[in-house]
Amino acid sequence: MTDISVKDLVKGFEIGSNVLDGLSFSITSGEHVGILGINGSGKTTLFRILTGEQDYDEGSVMIAPGKRIGLISQIPVYPDGWTTEDVLKTAQHQLFHAQERMEEIEQLLSEGKADDALLSEYDRLQSDFLRLGGYEADAERSRVASGLDITPDMRERLFDNLSGGEKTRVNLARLILEDTDILLLDEPTNHLDLHATEWLEEYITRFRGTVLAISHDRYFLDKVAQRCIEIIDGKAEFYSGNYSFFVEERQRRFEEKQKQYEKDAAKIAQLQKAADQMHLWAFMGNDKLHKRAFSMEKRIEKLKKTERPVSRKKLGIRFRETGFTGDEALVMADVSKSYGEKELFSGLDLEIVGGESVAITGNNGTGKSSLIKIIVGEEAADSGFSALGPQIRAAYLPQIVRFSDDSRSMLDSMIYDCKCTPQEARDRLAAFGFRGENVLRSVGVLSGGERSRLKLCMLMGSDINLLILDEPTNHLDIASREWIEDALSDYEQTLIFVSHDRYFINRFATRVLSFEGNGVVTDYKGTYQEFLDWRERQQVFAEADRARKTRDKKTDSRPERAPDLSRSSAKIEREIEKLEAQVAKLDAEAEAASSDYIRLMELDTARKDLDGKLEALYERWEELNA
Repeated sequence: MTDISVKDLVKGFEIGSNVLDGLSFSITSGEHVGILGINGSGKTTLFRILTGEQDYDEGSVMIAPGKRIGLISQIPVYPDGWTTEDVLKTAQHQLFHAQERMEEIEQLLSEGKADDALLSEYDRLQSDFLRLGGYEADAERSRVASGLDITPDMRERLFDNLSGGEKTRVNLARLILEDTDILLLDEPTNHLDLHATEWLEEYITRFRGTVLAISHDRYFLDKVAQRCIEIIDGKAEFYSGNYSFFVEERQRRFEEKQKQYEKDAAKIAQLQKAADQMHLWAFMGNDKLHKRAFSMEKRIEKLKKTERPVSRKKLGIRFRETGFTGDEALVMADVSKSYGEKELFSGLDLEIVGGESVAITGNNGTGKSSLIKIIVGEEAADSGFSALGPQIRAAYLPQIVRFSDDSRSMLDSMIYDCKCTPQEARDRLAAFGFRGENVLRSVGVLSGGERSRLKLCMLMGSDINLLILDEPTNHLDIASREWIEDALSDYEQTLIFVSHDRYFINRFATRVLSFEGNGVVTDYKGTYQEFLDWRERQQVFAEADRARKTRDKKTDSRPERAPDLSRSSAKIEREIEKLEAQVAKLDAEAEAASSDYIRLMELDTARKDLDGKLEALYERWEELNA
């Protein structure tokens, strides 16, 4: 069954320029589809048309009869004085209406006013109450609110007093509680931390309804999208897989089109040469050859209609790096930071050496940005010691970018702040997508994403060996994120960054500093995926330990063996941790010896030996805890 059908859709905001220009696609019931396209390609416009918020010029839009559709970018206006809890309860208004009427009928029945009509209505209402999950309503509301980091305190606050991000989270929770048939998600992860994003991914994976998601979070799209639709020049391109499939397939299609274009270009050159020769011979007396030459030129015109494929532009410049010969890029000892009674972290010891790429992760409010500000000297630690290495030249991209003078144009800001010539400034700005008259816009009117791009453009002209980034991909579309990643791909010096973008983290992190909350900070030396695998194993160990303790409390049927099993299991866990540390060390050595083939062979042999030992320990641990 088709839930959404769009045919030959046209929408323009300026005469002669259509955002959507003949867009056609259909969505089957239960499909989860990622909607892709550069900023301004018409993705949000499409969503507004689907919900009826915006009209269209031509074409047709069909939503399956009886299907409820919800868009999270729309935040309804609620009556004055409504709390967050009142807003959440609107999702269950049918249930509460049934409950109120049931109470009214119960009162009438207690007064002896019973009749068949009342009893019949009561039975119907009770059936609706159970169908709508009446007895679990409060628990379900709390479950969804907790998953999206809507705290009990926030649920009691006035909805009008919430920030824009908090309102978006509440609206998303309301839509989920409504059990909407078709979810339209427009950048749903923008105001969510990692915990809430992972919860939303899990919910959408289990959601049986239809989902259309616009997102710049590529990891999120990989998790939830079963197929992708890219909007290019107002039309749809279809990809039968998630975001990773889309990237590979898009490149394959580009290369195929490029080969066809080159083949046609070679054919055109060959035919043109033959046609010119025939015209020449015809002028020398063989008039019949003109006809054949004209026929060839018609074929040439048809071949010329093949358009040259255009690849997405990448950054044309790279970071200027300065040599670093020291071992220590950053040292912190016994550092603590609190705000009032809330302790973010204490006793933090940290040593970062040259060449490391450290990702700082964790939920909002756990202290990530505070740590960055201590490192760059914007804030002071409550106690402890923090210092950069003596040869370190650092560059910092903050979350909120500010410039020396907001009234200056982008071009003037580059000239004044980077001490470069107008032509150099224009060249560097062009590499970041700022071209033509656009560079004369004042920096004060730029969007958050444009300000970040401009600041990064300025940083890339400096000699640096430590780059510090605080949420570098926030507010950026996928193309801009790929630009930044392309710039960082050749950067070999020390990198410290805070990010919720798991795709970005996975690509660059060689070490993860995870802020777990309640002052707990986990320092893991390895890639992000290795960190996730390690954390999952720790959770398995913890769950097994809790289950073992529960069994020990409930039964003493094997009192003599239980302590031995516990000690054996704990011993194996310690051995596993030691071997995992050795594996991480070997991986680091292999990365350092990437050009030494003999050393790499030795390290590979040692790694295989450790992997075998780890596998045997995992099996033994499972047997003991079975």
